[in-house]
Amino acid sequence: MSIFLAVIIFGVLVFIHEFGHFIIAKKNGVRVIEFSIGMGPTIFSFDKGDTKYSLKILPFGGACQMLSKEFPGEEDAVMDVEKSFESKSVWSRMAIIFAGPVFNFVLAFVVALIVVGIVGYDPAQVLGVAKGSPADKAGLQVGDIITEYDGTKVDIGRDIYLEEYIEGIDGDPIKIKYERDGKEYSTTLKPVYVEQYMMGLTYTPGDGKAVMLEVTEDGPLDVAGFKAGDYIAEIDGVAINSTDEFIEYITNNPITEETMHIVAYRGDEKIEADITPVIGITGYETGLVYNFNGYVKCSPLSVVKYSYVEVKQQIKLVFKSLKMLFTGELGINDFSGPVGIVDAIDTVYDGSKEDGTKSVVVNMLTFVILLSANLGVMNLLPIPGLDGGRLLFLIIEAIKGKPVKHEAYINMAGMLLLMLFAMYILFKDIISLF
Repeated sequence: MSIFLAVIIFGVLVFIHEFGHFIIAKKNGVRVIEFSIGMGPTIFSFDKGDTKYSLKILPFGGACQMLSKEFPGEEDAVMDVEKSFESKSVWSRMAIIFAGPVFNFVLAFVVALIVVGIVGYDPAQVLGVAKGSPADKAGLQVGDIITEYDGTKVDIGRDIYLEEYIEGIDGDPIKIKYERDGKEYSTTLKPVYVEQYMMGLTYTPGDGKAVMLEVTEDGPLDVAGFKAGDYIAEIDGVAINSTDEFIEYITNNPITEETMHIVAYRGDEKIEADITPVIGITGYETGLVYNFNGYVKCSPLSVVKYSYVEVKQQIKLVFKSLKMLFTGELGINDFSGPVGIVDAIDTVYDGSKEDGTKSVVVNMLTFVILLSANLGVMNLLPIPGLDGGRLLFLIIEAIKGKPVKHEAYINMAGMLLLMLFAMYILFKDIISLF
């Protein structure tokens, strides 16, 4: 099923990207010799007009092969100079090249409309403030909506998470703007260095039972015999009726090295044990607990707004990842190709199917948003062989008034290097599966 879903997702992404090139090329009078989805040998094709439409055996990649004076393509392609790519104005050629990535951004937005329409958005709401913490001293309260975090505009909770994860938290003051009862306030909190103790579980905020989504292997809860799927009902004699109550409890009673008595249920079976938390994280802490994966429904107009926000957030994630690549925080082994993506889809599918078809559909569509935005950004990078590389040459041509010499061969060399890089990533992903 995961492979089937991956094939569908790849097919849609590539089709939309190449269709962008195709439709704008046709609008500008360029002959498209072949419009193909997939790579390798052709398994199905048909001719319509002066274009061959093909489906190829490997569901990765695709092409919109336009008539070119330098690379005519098929041997029987009649060279009609007026219909060649090079015969069009530099602005028309820019539009044709730019259309592929733009269509990926449009696809991401359309899919985001569906996802946000179904599940809503994740407001940047304060869920907890630890007593005596920097957030508490800064005056933040449960229910506040954060609108700006350290100079970055905040639309959704994941904006804060992205800033904390990518930029990190150090001892520098953090300026925060927030809304409370319809009024905007600003404050500054100064993170403090802490040694954070952990019970060894993950959970999702909400008013449902405090279910342990995952239990860390060899962590305190795991050692005591608790398992993923158990739900916490009591901590040190205090009743816990929901995940939100669990968050409130650990916010007001920060976890330390002191032993905790946990009562949980596995179905109807009661399980209780004493656990001793261990140090899990050391570093700077704000004492602020905010929402980044709890969703609320919104009005149709807000669906449009937060669909745009969703796409913007994914694009921002790509740029921040590229920044980490250039600063050395990420390396070549952090790249993934089709095999790695299929593996990720498999993980998401397995984690969603128990929650029903709706959960699977929403998570797969979210994956489409991420990949489509990623594909759009990566294709615009000014690297020979990519759309961005071709756009760079066209910009130079527009400035100089004449084409860059041997542009086609430079792009071909860039494409060859990209293919070699893709083969390396493919090999790495296959090895990592084992």
